[in-house]
Amino acid sequence: MIYEVRQQTLYRYGAPVPFSRQVAHQLPISRAGQIVLDADLDISPEPAERFDLSDFFGNRITHFAFDRGHDHLTVTLTARVEVLPAQSLLERLTLPWEAVRAAAVASTDLGPDSPAHMLFASPSVDLSAPITAYAALSLAPGRTMLDAAVDLMKRIKADFRYVPGATDARTRPSEAFAARKGVCQDFAHVMIAGLRGQSLPARYVSGYLRTEPPKGQPRLEGADATHAWVEVWCGPEAGWIGFDPTNGILAGEDHVVLAVGRDYSDVSPLEGVIVAYGDHSLEVKVDVIPHGRRPSEDVASLPVTTRPRA
Repeated sequence: MIYEVRQQTLYRYGAPVPFSRQVAHQLPISRAGQIVLDADLDISPEPAERFDLSDFFGNRITHFAFDRGHDHLTVTLTARVEVLPAQSLLERLTLPWEAVRAAAVASTDLGPDSPAHMLFASPSVDLSAPITAYAALSLAPGRTMLDAAVDLMKRIKADFRYVPGATDARTRPSEAFAARKGVCQDFAHVMIAGLRGQSLPARYVSGYLRTEPPKGQPRLEGADATHAWVEVWCGPEAGWIGFDPTNGILAGEDHVVLAVGRDYSDVSPLEGVIVAYGDHSLEVKVDVIPHGRRPSEDVASLPVTTRPRA
């Protein structure tokens, strides 16, 4: 499925900002199952400095800075992304969770896709005994990793309420777990914390959901904003598999990946430092519109466009 993606992020400042420096994770990545056909990030006003690069996990990041007064900041992504059909997963072909844990703990691979990076607490994911115990209920002896992760995902979907505004970017998984409510970021962090508490590797994925569902299917939670879900390492053969605990489904053709990391702090859409006083407001608009399927062709030569380095 090919998607036209548009995200506009608008900050309005109560007083002119004489200087600011920002980092954006807003350009989608090409990866297994996803091809970025083209992508552009427009920043207004024009920054004095800008450069694009990739981080350790392969995410595309944009650094930019302003050295003159401005009363607003608008960051607009426009992209075309092809999401390929997911391969069918046979539950019995994934390893028992005990074997996955043993393989992850013993891994000596330090590459960006290694499970070793996703076993421990991280800046936005604290490990707590209650969440660890909650995850343990899905880990019956000998149960396959895929089956266990699906069970945990569906329990989170059933036990937690999706309540926009109930939490914010600073909410810890332990707080969302105690309240049993939150948004997609909280659902993902709780699932990650539960698995890591059992020494099972799980990572955070930021991205989008298609805005309108296929005919006859329900609208997914989180379709009007940036979304978040989880990838669980299911062993050397199966690799990383996506789980969306907010909607209780496996990640598939409705999911467009922006970035992956240990947690939200690694992939926050926009962060930085401003020199200013007074209030500010934030408005984010997202549209992910499907445009059907592309005829079969060699996609290796398709360009990915970005802004030139400053």
